[in-house]
Amino acid sequence: MTTVTGTPRPTAAPTGVDYFDIAAELTAEELRVWTSVREFVDARVLPAAGGWWERAEMPLDVLQEYGRLGLVGDGLEGPGIPRLSHTAAGLITMELSRGDGSFATLLGVQAGLAMRSIEFLGSEEQKQRWLPPMARLELLGAFALTEPEHGSDAVALETRAVRDGDDYVLDGAKRWIGLGDVADVVVVWARGEDGQIQGFLVEKGTPGYQAEVITGKASLRSIHNAHITLTGVRVPAANKLPGARSFKDTGRVLSATRAGIAWGALGHATAAYETALAYAVQRKQFGQPLASFQLVQDKLVRMLAEVTAMQLYCLRVSRLAEQGRLTDTQASLAKVNGTRKAREVVALARDLLGGNGILLEHRVARHMADVEALHTYEGTESIQTLIVGRHLTGISAFT
Repeated sequence: MTTVTGTPRPTAAPTGVDYFDIAAELTAEELRVWTSVREFVDARVLPAAGGWWERAEMPLDVLQEYGRLGLVGDGLEGPGIPRLSHTAAGLITMELSRGDGSFATLLGVQAGLAMRSIEFLGSEEQKQRWLPPMARLELLGAFALTEPEHGSDAVALETRAVRDGDDYVLDGAKRWIGLGDVADVVVVWARGEDGQIQGFLVEKGTPGYQAEVITGKASLRSIHNAHITLTGVRVPAANKLPGARSFKDTGRVLSATRAGIAWGALGHATAAYETALAYAVQRKQFGQPLASFQLVQDKLVRMLAEVTAMQLYCLRVSRLAEQGRLTDTQASLAKVNGTRKAREVVALARDLLGGNGILLEHRVARHMADVEALHTYEGTESIQTLIVGRHLTGISAFT
């Protein structure tokens, strides 16, 4: 690896931003994973991401290629899932986000939400049936929690599940469901007859399940989000997640994804910084490189400072997770900090590139748009802030 100072390092880490030598804190396996994914992103994602983003086209063929790397699992343990440390899983999310936020989100939905729901809350039979092919990306999954009228207050969801003989009958609507139009299995959250939130595995082709792709998105354009209508959807009792007995169980899945979003934000910031640095060195104005101007160097250093701080945040939360010590509020703080700082870094890069900064070929505008979704999903920045604030003060500011 070569750091931004140009000093060669005797490691297998990929070329990139590593000013504080994060690579030295990684295991050989984590370095291997990081290198493999970065090479895949450089070869298969970066050359095409601008095009599929502009066309709002899901790159399912490239997704299938990625599946052959054997790296889909997000640090989960279960049948057929490759064993990855939380840090390795974070590095994967970072690199995929550096390439394309939509591609990273496709994998986040697949492993971070759908597979995690089954691994955390499913029966052994459900795990054996679904997890191995999902880890190979032979089958796709989705996670249907958000509703048209319930986003941050998902605990109040209105979709209902009523027992009818050997089946449950689901009625309601879901919105913003990534992969909801193509998934082979959708984890649908509904309120049971006891008033508690329960989870159900709805298989592709089930009558009464209708998914309409939401159009007009200006962020994460290359992952389809669906508006789902559930009308008398019959789900076998065997497809109910036995471990999903209340919203606290749903929350376990969501909380486990928040550190990953901090890694994703780092990937967007890294892409913006790398692009801005290369542009500043190559682009000439007034007869000399942009990088020779004091204001440009100031922007680059400010960007690097934030990227480096985000790296340290991400590494720490992943190590805490590996030790079983990461708390929900620590994960929330990592998400809050990561998305805030990523927005700042991307905005600085956009400013540095001038007029060229709005062109997709320079990547920055795409990352600027995509990081807005990270700022919102898996619990908005405002909600995460209040979660941490409640922990600090002992006073709930929720209304």
